[in-house]
Amino acid sequence: MRQLPLAHPGTADHRSPGRFLWWLALGQWRSLVMGMLFGVVWMSSQAVMPAVIGRAIDQGVADRDRDALLGYAAVMLAIGLIQAASGIMRHRFAVTNWLVTAYRTVQLVGRHSVHLGGTLPRKVSTGEVVAIGTSDLSHLGGVMDVAARFAGAVASFVLVAVILLQTSVPLGLLVLIGVPTLMLLVGPLLAPLQRRSTHQRELMGTLANTASDIVSGLRVLRGIGGEQVFHDRYVRQSQTTRRAGVEVARVQSVIEALQVFLPGFFVVVVIWLGARYAVEGRISPGELVSFYGYAAFLMIPLRTATEFANKFVRAQVAARRVVRVLAIAPDHTDPAVPVPSPAPGGELADRRSGLRVRPGTLLAVVSERPDESSALADRLGMCAAEVDRDVTLGGVPLPDLARSEVRSRIVVSDTASVLFSGRLADRLDVTGAADPDRVARALDTASADDILLALPGGLDAQVAERGRSFSGGQRQRLVLARALTSDPEVLVLVEPTSAVDAHTEARIAARLRGHRAGRTTVVSTSSPLLLDAVDEVAFLRDGVVVATGRHADLLDGCPEYRAVVVRETGEPSEPGEPSGHSEPGEPGEPSGHSEPEGARA
Repeated sequence: MRQLPLAHPGTADHRSPGRFLWWLALGQWRSLVMGMLFGVVWMSSQAVMPAVIGRAIDQGVADRDRDALLGYAAVMLAIGLIQAASGIMRHRFAVTNWLVTAYRTVQLVGRHSVHLGGTLPRKVSTGEVVAIGTSDLSHLGGVMDVAARFAGAVASFVLVAVILLQTSVPLGLLVLIGVPTLMLLVGPLLAPLQRRSTHQRELMGTLANTASDIVSGLRVLRGIGGEQVFHDRYVRQSQTTRRAGVEVARVQSVIEALQVFLPGFFVVVVIWLGARYAVEGRISPGELVSFYGYAAFLMIPLRTATEFANKFVRAQVAARRVVRVLAIAPDHTDPAVPVPSPAPGGELADRRSGLRVRPGTLLAVVSERPDESSALADRLGMCAAEVDRDVTLGGVPLPDLARSEVRSRIVVSDTASVLFSGRLADRLDVTGAADPDRVARALDTASADDILLALPGGLDAQVAERGRSFSGGQRQRLVLARALTSDPEVLVLVEPTSAVDAHTEARIAARLRGHRAGRTTVVSTSSPLLLDAVDEVAFLRDGVVVATGRHADLLDGCPEYRAVVVRETGEPSEPGEPSGHSEPGEPGEPSGHSEPEGARA
């Protein structure tokens, strides 16, 4: 019994689609071989049945031999039982092969996606990855499923040909030559099917990506009146995808029609020749009945062979997509020889911007252009696309450390973070190592207690995909609680309160310092409520720190800083006063700020 998911999916050979399919087959060769063996027994049992029936007619019915008739009846019963048992086992192994292929592929893509981190969305669209987990899995599993029946089809074809050669050389040669010829007639249609399937698969990935963007940004689209524009765009893309699907279906329909017509035509020829030989007395009545049985039976291996060819083409198209994702290399790789880890509590610094974060402090970064502070946050967590040696921890450049160490010591939680589906407690404690008190304290700091109280089951409640059962503000607070639960040495937060009301933000600002006492925290924000609660503020202009100090001091001494903060609030404010940047409505509801999507922390 195979345990799924697998403990480890292995290291895939993704040099080409064919090599990947072969790697999948080798990874489950035992179940594939067993499925093929039972497939051979299952179809061979059907293949010999017409011969037994013919002998029963000649030696039992025609010769009026009761014992011979009973003997052949017993043989047919035994063959039927063997066929039934082998058919059950063949089906079990076929399902196992399908599931193992699907799980192995999902685990491969999932593990590689985690390994890539922020590199993945920069190199491939979300819809492309989603389509692998929907349509591509069925095609990859389908070719492993049909493999057992295809092996049985080949074995039964050879068996029938041998039996017919012993009975009639012309009929045996007809089968040996005719069946491969029929397969060659279907061959020219496989190349157009592969091209059209590839084109349709690309369109499906684009359409899935568009749908994901629309759903994730639905509230924003409603706010700016852009629903109809994106609806029309989706309609146009879906119609293009539909037409591509129709083109695939045209070739597919011809292949499936040939799967019926060619074997049927071949059966007619075999029956016609067999009937002529019977009239001429060259074969017995029992052998004529056998020929009829073989003619009907040959439909099965012929259709199975064309089905295998069809599914193999589709599996190659799916494998090409999978290997394309697996071939993506992360932007950052581990150094050949990682340097010794710096001692805990080292200074975090960025030479490019001039930012220096003293150990154990809560520092805010303010920028006139939010993309500058977001880019700085990415560099501090080694999440940017380029390898940046300007950022150091304890004097050691981040690229000189192992990626796993950087990820464990520095956590970046940005506005693109979401919640994955599953049990809420597991989604908040992603390492599984935090005690319940730490989770409860993180929820309190993030002012998310009311969310927990409203959920049936509390922490045992199930989170919907991407956390869509929560409002924008609720999701943001839970994402903040998740980041706080991880309790890293350095925590970088990008606009952690952009989707909550002013009262909730004031509570978060008041609790954040105490929660992160003794550990380094960097917050990218322009909210006076948070700025007034931090130890130090660094003001960026053109990506460079031009002023540092307390929030109140910068308001008085830096006009540019004051202009950015006042623009955020819409009116001058004194330190410690609510900023007015959002109108309080229902607790946790967004107040005109962008809704967080995506995931990093």
